[in-house]
Amino acid sequence: MTARFAVIGVVASDLAASLAFYRRLGLAFPPGAEEQPHVEAELPGGLVLALDTEDTVRSFHSGWRPPEGGGRVGLAFRCGSPAEVDALYEDLVAAGYHGELKPWDAFWGQRYATVHDPDGNGVDLFAPLPAAE
Repeated sequence: MTARFAVIGVVASDLAASLAFYRRLGLAFPPGAEEQPHVEAELPGGLVLALDTEDTVRSFHSGWRPPEGGGRVGLAFRCGSPAEVDALYEDLVAAGYHGELKPWDAFWGQRYATVHDPDGNGVDLFAPLPAAE
């Protein structure tokens, strides 16, 4: 038997705020998800993004505490174009999310930006840059 990577789990301090953030990025969560202790969105390729409330995690791991300091997990969303990276970054920042790194042309050939979700997790936005002629 071989284990298969299947789920990315995020513990949310404010589930409704996290759902609003990830829905802005195009993920589909079921109606009424804000009232649930655990919710999932299927990602392309069959992976799942699972969000759990802090109380849910404490229900089976009583010693769990939120991590301190910087984020330790990063998520990345591929955009359709460099212009879409800029537009989505501006949309998220205008909606009140923290813009960590403004869009820039990375040396590895991508337009890149980073915003934080409501719990401070880094979420990268990227798109390939047009090939230089």
